[in-house]
Amino acid sequence: MLYEFLVGLRYTRSRKRAQGRNRFISFISLVSMFGIALGVAALIVVLSVMNGFQEELRSRILGVASHVQVQSFDGGLRDWQRVADEAMRHPAVKAAAPYVQEQGMLSFDEGVRGTVVRGVVPSEEDKVADFGQYMKAGSFDALQPGRFGIVLGRDLAQALRVQLGDKITLIAPQGLVTPAAVLPRVKQFELVGVFEAGMYEYDSGLALVHVADAQALYRLGDAVSGVRLKLDDLFAAPRVARELAMQISVPGLMIHDWTRSHANFFRAVALEKTMMTLILFLIVAVAAFNIVSTLVMAVQEKYADIAILRTLGASPASIMGIFVLQGSIIGLVGLLAGVAGGLAIAGNLDVVIPALETLTGATLWNKEIYYIKELPSKVLPADVISIVSVSFVLTLLAALYPSWRASRVNPAEALRYE
Repeated sequence: MLYEFLVGLRYTRSRKRAQGRNRFISFISLVSMFGIALGVAALIVVLSVMNGFQEELRSRILGVASHVQVQSFDGGLRDWQRVADEAMRHPAVKAAAPYVQEQGMLSFDEGVRGTVVRGVVPSEEDKVADFGQYMKAGSFDALQPGRFGIVLGRDLAQALRVQLGDKITLIAPQGLVTPAAVLPRVKQFELVGVFEAGMYEYDSGLALVHVADAQALYRLGDAVSGVRLKLDDLFAAPRVARELAMQISVPGLMIHDWTRSHANFFRAVALEKTMMTLILFLIVAVAAFNIVSTLVMAVQEKYADIAILRTLGASPASIMGIFVLQGSIIGLVGLLAGVAGGLAIAGNLDVVIPALETLTGATLWNKEIYYIKELPSKVLPADVISIVSVSFVLTLLAALYPSWRASRVNPAEALRYE
């Protein structure tokens, strides 16, 4: 064992007979370790929760939206079957489904709500979305052409106070021109199902009907609004959208992917994650720079030891290495404890949150507000590696200046009053 490592390890360990200043230095070392461990654990837990949220929200959004949408510039896509067939030739495209999307107003009894009306083919829509999994009442397959059935989001159904089997009036903005006036197009639909996607935007403002009924109500003929595509890799959507734009031969198309449709939302989540990371790294930085005070006091207390080592032939680099090693050990122990604690908490949030709620008597996670049964968490190895690397670099930087001061100790001056 190198003597620098042996001496540095001996200086780091707290001694049972340590008294006065030695005991205080040991206490400061423990505080530094605890601070680094707390900061690292907080970073791992917070980033894991934000990763879980991001994945949960992405899956819920893409469970209702689509990976890629193909639309026509003039608003009506007539040759949609050809578009779907050519898109399916791309190896990354798993499924395609036509849809009609228009604005409408729902009326029942004395309640009126504006909504987005989406016409779908249930058998095809199940291949690109997850409405079948989100159904809370009724059946998604009950949307049959000519029956004029309708499926509503849970919040929208509650706002209208409707139940399965009720007749709901759907008012389309496209009007009928008569000699007397322009009258809105009105049609009664039967509520055949209620879904809950867990996203307020969809649960409170989306109504599903069969594509044939939507075409009849909005006078689209055999045209649709576009084609929705599902990919085998959702993160490849921007690249696939560009390739489809060159592959599909139908002119006048507009192709966009989910990263553009919900760009502001996901940018906000990414920005929040970045800012939380920076804020929590400040906690680690404060704890790491506590090592400075620990090593400064250790150097002052070990002046005589340093002088003796120098007179025995130790070089300034060796003295510096001893105290850098002491600071590194403090930081490393704190890092290991923080990683272990952070991974343990992040992997058991389903137990930790209920335990804290029982202990404090407060509701920390309201399922009715967040629409998620439990706090999501996803630990990414890249995040853990980044946290450990940056934190360890901070501890090394904090140890450099006191170690350099130790290497500059003059043996004659240090031993003059010993």
